[in-house]
Amino acid sequence: MKIAKKAIYRNVHAVPTLRFEDQQLTSFSGLVVFQVLFARLRLKERLQQCVSHLHSTGVYRLDTILQCLIVHILLGYRKLQDRAYYGDDPMVQRMLGIEQLPSVPTLSRMLREFDGASVEKQWQMNRELVTAAAQRGEFTRVTLDFDGSVQSTKRHAEGTAVGFNKHQKGARSYYPLFCTVAQMGQVFDVWHRPGNVHDSHDAPAFVRACVQEWRAALPGMILEVRMDSAFFSEEMVTLLDELGVLYTVSVPFERLAELKQRIEQRRWWWRMAGEQAYFEAHWKPKCWSLKHRFVFVRARVAQQRKEPIQLDLFTPQVYGYEFKVILTNHGAGARHVVAFHEGRGYQEHVFGELKTDGAMAYVPTQTCLGNQVYLWAGIMAHNLAREVQMRVAQPARRTTEKRSPLWCFHSLRHLRQLWIQRAGRFTRPGGELTLTLSANPAVQQAFLQYLQDAA
Repeated sequence: MKIAKKAIYRNVHAVPTLRFEDQQLTSFSGLVVFQVLFARLRLKERLQQCVSHLHSTGVYRLDTILQCLIVHILLGYRKLQDRAYYGDDPMVQRMLGIEQLPSVPTLSRMLREFDGASVEKQWQMNRELVTAAAQRGEFTRVTLDFDGSVQSTKRHAEGTAVGFNKHQKGARSYYPLFCTVAQMGQVFDVWHRPGNVHDSHDAPAFVRACVQEWRAALPGMILEVRMDSAFFSEEMVTLLDELGVLYTVSVPFERLAELKQRIEQRRWWWRMAGEQAYFEAHWKPKCWSLKHRFVFVRARVAQQRKEPIQLDLFTPQVYGYEFKVILTNHGAGARHVVAFHEGRGYQEHVFGELKTDGAMAYVPTQTCLGNQVYLWAGIMAHNLAREVQMRVAQPARRTTEKRSPLWCFHSLRHLRQLWIQRAGRFTRPGGELTLTLSANPAVQQAFLQYLQDAA
């Protein structure tokens, strides 16, 4: 159909006059989808159980504060002070079931009222939601990735310490240990720690608890674990063997002189895909009691030239090798083992999403428990965004060698742009509460699909 230019362009000269009135207008119509999801998951009742043993000193209940924090991050806000920009939004008020949102001082003060037991109940609730999603998807295999991520702060918050921080050297930080589920891209559990500890600090007990939780929730399923070289130790490997999981662990072979000698003396390498080659050995460090399977991998890569380069002259590319060693109990071939282990890089994508979209890079209070609650709220917002997408769509792929997520997820930021941050008006024609949006076919289709499947 041909369209005339006159039907496209229009003359625009006048600047509209601004007028601010109290009307039932919302900037976040997409929250109605999460309102349905919250009811489906019985989230409000679960939150009440998390804080049932505490008695708030103010007019707001502590479970309401938890809901406020989750919604705060779902909307894309980071600092508590940003609450002023949506405090009068009727959709937010309706979703939370309150006429007036708590002020910033109230939020900050009430974050100090949580205790260790309530925080542990919140994490238990998160674990139950993640395992329930796996049960609903009838998973026969779950891959757990373990790694830490730095939470930096410029304030002197309780429980922080100066440790390794490549982005803000010398800054105080937390260094929580995360357990994420590769198939769903969700965070299963977190062990909160100060910033001056090693990756493997308290890791064995945390790993055991996570594996046992999955064993209890989905008995008979195949459990896989992936870790980087910080977790390489006989204690950890013995634990993984005892738990009966399949695992791969990066080996810090620079610390093991014999592995370096094996690589240097090796003359024949078996070809893999691309520029990679490998060989295997059953070996044990001198202080270990048992031998294990070690896969040695080398990749041909272009070497970085650090000296000044004359850009107007031809400079030939010099190639060299990068090496890595993987300890595993997998019975699959070396190519599959390497691909499986490299798939743990998706966890860094989850961390990046949590820091940019889930406010994980922000430390709001000076109390350790308050900061743990805020971290939990950001992770809940992330997991709920994944939950609503898993309910709407069928898995887009089967299990891959790298254990990529089974769904093609949109980030929380993308969901905000697509349908969460949509303007709407509340009216009551004939006494029936109605939320009216613009007649955009794409938005209409997305809303109806999400509302139907989220319920």
